[in-house]
Amino acid sequence: MMRVGQGIDAHAFKDGGTLVLGGVTIPYERGLEAHSDGDVVLHALCDALLGAAGMGDIGQHFPPDDAEYENIDSRKLLRRVVALISAQGFHIANADLTIVAQAPKLASHIDAMCENIGSDLQVTVGQVNVKATTTEHMGFTGRGEGIAAFAVVLLDE
Repeated sequence: MMRVGQGIDAHAFKDGGTLVLGGVTIPYERGLEAHSDGDVVLHALCDALLGAAGMGDIGQHFPPDDAEYENIDSRKLLRRVVALISAQGFHIANADLTIVAQAPKLASHIDAMCENIGSDLQVTVGQVNVKATTTEHMGFTGRGEGIAAFAVVLLDE
């Protein structure tokens, strides 16, 4: 049986800090406001995986008020989610992710994101697709207030 899951995450920018997307540190003057490292790409992916497996969402498994997850590397959270869904007999067929950001430009970082995600998902890079887009200056991402990410995954049992 095939199962589809979707995930969405968004965080506002903050002055200073480190911007991490898809497990890649992006040179930029602002980071994202978050309890963890704020990696919206991996948070959306975790939600998509958990949703496809019928296992709730990232907040249920890693509560944002739990000190254990403060400033945690989201790649660790993703690997834990993969272990959870694998224990239930699910296999990842593919993952497709979209990052919505007016800035910074992300094209030169996409390959590294795909490599990180493929490694953490224990799949080939060909099973992972990451793309970035803008909203042509519309909405909170277009005004440069933050970044959003969308993820869709296909699991099989």
